[in-house]
Amino acid sequence: MTPDMILFLVIALVTLAAGFMVVTTPNIVHAALWLILNLFAVAVLYVMLNAGFFAMVQVVVYIGAIAILFIFAIMLTRHAMRDSGPRFNTDWPMAAILGVALLAALIWILSRWQSFMTLPPMLTSDTDILRQLGQALVSPNAFFIPFEIASVLLVAAMIGAIYVAWGKSGGKK
Repeated sequence: MTPDMILFLVIALVTLAAGFMVVTTPNIVHAALWLILNLFAVAVLYVMLNAGFFAMVQVVVYIGAIAILFIFAIMLTRHAMRDSGPRFNTDWPMAAILGVALLAALIWILSRWQSFMTLPPMLTSDTDILRQLGQALVSPNAFFIPFEIASVLLVAAMIGAIYVAWGKSGGKK
């Protein structure tokens, strides 16, 4: 294994562990701090891809603005957030089973895809790197599938958030 591969594996593990801690820690301030670590690890992955612009945007916009905004919002509204209800609902085992089944289906689908294990084309540093990254994001031979999976995941998260918010208000304004 090359040093780059080892560094990637370490950063990937940090990203996964921090993401897991974001959704499982009971303290919301700690969850926001784990989110900052997760976002920073993603910025390091951008640096490893020679995508300095995206790394800078990740740090400035996501860590510097959004995560800090979360922390300030938590600190300013902490007394209003006293939730005495249960942390997990009774359907969490079914959700965990469904999540594992979806992961298994995704792994099965990707293992059947012939070009899954082929490496995407390397980006050269002699021309416009942003143009190359944009083309790589929409190229079927590069990052199109992961890009679309991420977009579907974000839409699913938005639908879930709307469902959860709708359930608390009972559908009334």
